[in-house]
Amino acid sequence: MHANSNDGLHPIEPEFVELAAEVLGILSDPTRIRILDALESEGELPVGEIAKLVGKSPSGVSQHLARLRMARMVTTRPEGTKVLYAVVDAHPMRVIREAVLLAEHAVEAAGRIPKHHR
Repeated sequence: MHANSNDGLHPIEPEFVELAAEVLGILSDPTRIRILDALESEGELPVGEIAKLVGKSPSGVSQHLARLRMARMVTTRPEGTKVLYAVVDAHPMRVIREAVLLAEHAVEAAGRIPKHHR
């Protein structure tokens, strides 16, 4: 992969740079990444189950879910006395996976072969 390779994408429109930075800021928190990963792999879940999966308190997870919901990355659906959360679409996890690949390349610079190259 070359930094100057043409991946078919056009230059970023100037009015979307700030929005992109906001999205990256929301995705920059490890707990939010774990929440999105859990929801993607498990499907709809209530706060308590998400909290167990990510190893955080339900109140802390609720705050992260509120932020993800405001960013329209997760949606809710009431079921009885519970509220179930689900990812809206695959876009956030695509960004996260690309960030993981980028991190693996940084590790490569330290002399290790990135996992996705093995």
